Amino acid sequence: MKKSRTYSKSQTNWAQLDALKEKDIDLSDTPEITPEMFAKAVVRRGLKPVPPKAQVTLRVDSDVLEWFKEQGQGYQTRINALLRAYMEAHKARP
Repeated sequence: MKKSRTYSKSQTNWAQLDALKEKDIDLSDTPEITPEMFAKAVVRRGLKPVPPKAQVTLRVDSDVLEWFKEQGQGYQTRINALLRAYMEAHKARP
């Protein structure tokens, strides 16, 4: 087995970063946050710890899966959020 090469010492110049002032940081290449980005956000209320997730195999219609994938990165998280909302809505029922 090949020995993995890792560096125990950081190659970041922490002193230089600590010396940076807020005004010296170039944010020109940082994208602006748009309302569309907020619309796609997944909101977690409160600061509860996230429970571990279980990996499952689930059969869904291919068009449903494709639609979620077309929504972009995080589609599995959105599916989970929808399933959780459904579960919570039905927990309240007698």
